[in-house]
Amino acid sequence: MQLQTIIVEDEEISREILKKYVGKYCPNVHIVGEASNIEDALVLIRNHELDLVFLDVEMPFGNAFDLLEKVGDRSFETIFVTAYDHYAIEALNSHASYYLLKPISIDELIKAVDHVVSIKTKENSLSDAVLSPKIETINGKITIPQQDGFEVLNVAEIVYCKADDNYTEIYINDSKIVVSKTLKYFEETLSQYPFARVHKSYLVNVNEVVKYKKGKGGSVVLSNGKEVMVSSTKKANLLSYFK
Repeated sequence: MQLQTIIVEDEEISREILKKYVGKYCPNVHIVGEASNIEDALVLIRNHELDLVFLDVEMPFGNAFDLLEKVGDRSFETIFVTAYDHYAIEALNSHASYYLLKPISIDELIKAVDHVVSIKTKENSLSDAVLSPKIETINGKITIPQQDGFEVLNVAEIVYCKADDNYTEIYINDSKIVVSKTLKYFEETLSQYPFARVHKSYLVNVNEVVKYKKGKGGSVVLSNGKEVMVSSTKKANLLSYFK
């Protein structure tokens, strides 16, 4: 699988080293551009269909996290490249595919690229296909607080949950229950079941996903016909549920 990529690195020597390593050891990676700052990187990202971005953390007038915030939902994977290991947690929170420390290990570079290839390959194979989740059945119940008591729901009947400020809308086929709890609460409550947070506003029952569509992050179609956008930062977790 060929990966379209750019290198975002403010130090010319570091750019040249990475470019040389990629060219020699990662023949399936095609470098379509380079940038030494955030603004030039944004131009490249907006003008190319990228699969991967090699991203230095510290740059003039901002850093990698500022760049990703400006990009918003993204269809490409990121490999962070930095001389500092204290950015690892923040990179993880930004859903980086891999974290490379300088000086770059060739073995680690190859592993990082192979990891991205596996993600993109699975995404392509699942796109527009009829999906079969790894977990086929759900057995369990949860209680939903109500003003006059509580209601008991079969977990398997929940199609998806949608955030509405400090409330959550729970959809069961064509019916909807509004609960005065946050979506984060239900994400934690349903953590033992195959529910995936695919977007800041959506938590879906993986067994109710019938189709995945590629795009900026992509989208999923649920059994009731509802199409839900998938945040780029949530994509890898969602894909892990499928065969």
